[in-house]
Amino acid sequence: MAVTRSNPRLTELSHGAGCACKISAADLRELRAALPLSTNSALLVGLDPADDAAVYKLSEELALVQTLDFFTPIVDGPRDFGRIAAANALSDIYAMGARPVLALNIVAFPLKELESEVLAEILAGGAEIADEAGVALGGGHSIDDPEPKYGMAVSGVAHPSELLTVAGAQAGDELYLTKPVGGGLITTAAKGGIAQQEWIEGAVESMTTLNAEAAATARAAGAHALTDVTGFGLLGHLHEVCEASGLAAEVDAEAVPAFPGALELAASGRAEAGGSARNAADAEHFTIWAENVPGERRALLTDAMTSGGLLVAVPPEAGMEGVRIGALVIGEPGTISVT
Repeated sequence: MAVTRSNPRLTELSHGAGCACKISAADLRELRAALPLSTNSALLVGLDPADDAAVYKLSEELALVQTLDFFTPIVDGPRDFGRIAAANALSDIYAMGARPVLALNIVAFPLKELESEVLAEILAGGAEIADEAGVALGGGHSIDDPEPKYGMAVSGVAHPSELLTVAGAQAGDELYLTKPVGGGLITTAAKGGIAQQEWIEGAVESMTTLNAEAAATARAAGAHALTDVTGFGLLGHLHEVCEASGLAAEVDAEAVPAFPGALELAASGRAEAGGSARNAADAEHFTIWAENVPGERRALLTDAMTSGGLLVAVPPEAGMEGVRIGALVIGEPGTISVT
């Protein structure tokens, strides 16, 4: 459905775009450190270390995996916004090596500013992705809000022994990426009216592609650790893997795949989202940059992504599909060297 002329563009109503509107990783670390940790032995994955979803052990054979994710519009097409948000929320379940089974909608919407048909299209997009994933959509919750937001709370299941967390990586593991990065640059440029249409279409196609197949491939390759690349950028999410696993990492900047147009936009300096700027500032605390890494490559590695690919740590020569971008090594935990 095309948005009628009486409606403003969705991205005009949002202060950020997608996962770029997340609170910074640095601020979240401080907030999380002040929270009490659960002493419930059934909570297998909680606040420490941070991961993509929480995990609660229901029995010796079954664990419940739960996540929620929502954000402001990242594109102007209502149905595409719904599809992207749903795929992004489901990705957290796949990133734990689990199978999603149930989803609930999370809606904040200004019905006085936008017609109800726009919200209907957003919800239809979310339902389309849920159906593709084989997930039951059981309803949800909505509030009136001047800034539209949409996402999902998702429940998944896994055998407790088959979880793939950020803490399982081993020294010598190779790092693979299953989707290009730079989507935040493209969507920020689209919001500003400076992105080519084919760049936008490529990013949307990627953001609406489920990570189910990539997760299955990672498991088949014997993955030790798994996460998805979203709002904290590639380096931010890799940092979480390194800290949780007690390792350092080496990344080949030139090997990291970029969406068409992303490097051009990064070099121009005209499409950096606020979330990406926060990521870049945070990365300076744990990243060692080689002098020859150009500015556009640095921007690419800290780009705030939405519904990005999986970052997989697998044994050497495991036959993992995707692009090899580096390796995990013994070193100061959390440190990343980029060459």
